[in-house]
Amino acid sequence: MHGQRETGRKGRRAAGLALAGILLVLLLTGCTAEGPLKRYQLSSVELFDTVTMITGYAESEAAFRGEADALLGELREYHQLCDAYHTYPGMSNLKTINDAAGGDPIRVDARLLALLQFAKELAEETRGTVDVTLGPVLRLWHAAREQGLEHPETAGVPERAALEAALAHCGWEHVELDEAAGTVRLTDPEAALDLGAVAKGYAAQRVCETRSGSLLVNLGGNVCATGPKPDGEPWTVGVQDPDGTGSDYLQVVTLSRGAVVTSGDYQRYYEVAGVRYHHLIDPETLEPGRRWRAVTVLHEDSGLADGLSTALFLMDREQGEALLRETGGEALWISPEGEMLMTDGYAERMRSLP
Repeated sequence: MHGQRETGRKGRRAAGLALAGILLVLLLTGCTAEGPLKRYQLSSVELFDTVTMITGYAESEAAFRGEADALLGELREYHQLCDAYHTYPGMSNLKTINDAAGGDPIRVDARLLALLQFAKELAEETRGTVDVTLGPVLRLWHAAREQGLEHPETAGVPERAALEAALAHCGWEHVELDEAAGTVRLTDPEAALDLGAVAKGYAAQRVCETRSGSLLVNLGGNVCATGPKPDGEPWTVGVQDPDGTGSDYLQVVTLSRGAVVTSGDYQRYYEVAGVRYHHLIDPETLEPGRRWRAVTVLHEDSGLADGLSTALFLMDREQGEALLRETGGEALWISPEGEMLMTDGYAERMRSLP
């Protein structure tokens, strides 16, 4: 089984766009106090086509702003490296690699090469369920979704023959990663990489793991904590109701260090004749996965949590539990009927809504 989250460029739901508009305003407020420390928040909408929110405790607004700006700067660099639609001066990024498919190797930043090596290992661990080489297939679905969102009256799905033809250009056999030379080469002119399933979680992990203190980074639903609150208490993170609005939660889970990541059919989608086509594509069927409404993963590593949430969304529960035993982590599955199934470790960290 294979699967992948396609990288989005602009097709957000209307509710998501409204939220983004609100969060364009910088929020820096001392809303609670922990002894000499106050709690602050900063929001941005410029990274990974989503809303980023950083929450933390500091002695002053200036101290928090300095730490948050530095963290955002590092995330911005990862955003640019993983951008499949734009190039940046002095940088070879994902678009550079895809544009050079079939040609010479491209020398890339060590961080991008490390991310691709991580993605290759993840593909092996998930038996191909999460595979960033599925760009040719995902491009077809992305184009169909953009057309469907902009012109609902003409919405349609990609032709089956086109999807099968695109699948022939997917696979790690078309990718050469040369760590010694620091290069990446796509050997097939029609090959393309798509980092949508791993980029946010991997970037959040890399920028958070070098920091101590009390920070909570929410990168479009990929939530990563550098440590507990100053008083030692864990953060509480809401798990969204698939049938609600962005502020409707089913429950909350506790998080002191590590990550909470959710993949769901309500996050990025369009409709054709009343049928929802979301962004989590399974190349066994060449269509969006239909087993679950949403899957939430708790893991100490944000990159793994991101990839595992996609993998478990596309697997049956038995396969997902086996993968969790191999890679670590806990999970919640929400079925199409609304039933909630969870591992014991997840249940221990679940809290009821206030």
